[in-house]
Amino acid sequence: MDTIETIKEQLQNNQILLYMKGSPNQPQCGFSARTVEALMACGERFAYVDILTNPDIRATLPVYGNWPTFPQLWVNGELVGGCDIVTEMHESGELQTLITEQGATQLPE
Repeated sequence: MDTIETIKEQLQNNQILLYMKGSPNQPQCGFSARTVEALMACGERFAYVDILTNPDIRATLPVYGNWPTFPQLWVNGELVGGCDIVTEMHESGELQTLITEQGATQLPE
């Protein structure tokens, strides 16, 4: 499977997906840490991909999503944005609304 197909599959199989450096428990950069903090405050489960251990995704996703930096938050297959956008949305309450709506529509595992 090529990298684009892998990305498409990840986005299709995860309503809320964060491409980040490290993991939610051990972010490897401040931007990823702030994004995780905002997401966790919303109280819904989310999936993540550590781009540091997935160099093909790290190289391909910026082209696929037309967004050059990480982290990248994707909700329902759509790019929401990076750290600054997610943080601003969290502060305004928009992130909570978006995440709660998507979390409620997730199929039980």
